[in-house]
Amino acid sequence: MTIPTLVSLPLTSKSRTFNPREQIPLWSDALWKIERGVVRTLTWTEEGTLIILGYWGQNDVVGKPLSQLQPYQIECVTSVEVSLIASSHWSNYTDAILTHLRQTEELQSILHTQGTEQRLLNCLKWLGKKFGRLTPEGLLIDLRLTHADIADVIATTRVSVTRMMIKLEQDGFIQRPRRHFIVLNQL
Repeated sequence: MTIPTLVSLPLTSKSRTFNPREQIPLWSDALWKIERGVVRTLTWTEEGTLIILGYWGQNDVVGKPLSQLQPYQIECVTSVEVSLIASSHWSNYTDAILTHLRQTEELQSILHTQGTEQRLLNCLKWLGKKFGRLTPEGLLIDLRLTHADIADVIATTRVSVTRMMIKLEQDGFIQRPRRHFIVLNQL
């Protein structure tokens, strides 16, 4: 979908779809409500270091009006369906906007946890709470994230995440069937 196509859309348009790794356009006077799928918001430093601002799923709202960072992007992690929300309708989404604020704070708290292994554990717990579903083995994080993706969230290297994930699996805290993560109940 191109920006000119979106410019011609009425702000009451029901929904639009995007593919994984595609960027969702930014508007200064509109938010996006996620109907289906997962996106991540991100920025980067002047040196080019990626900073993950959050992962967002169904019923969350995202958009440029929620951030003053420059640069700022919304990238699809999965295939995504979103609805455009004009500023005149934001009052109907107060709960979703407050949830966005709270989740941003939770991620900031995780990022400032002492010790990389504890940051990883807290990140997995957060992902489990947000995107998980209960299975007999524990909480399945039904989201395919690479070790590099997780490393970007907790501000460490992919190699460190791989090493810690292997240890967590060996210690019986997690399982990793088919590139998903099961966070066991002991966490």
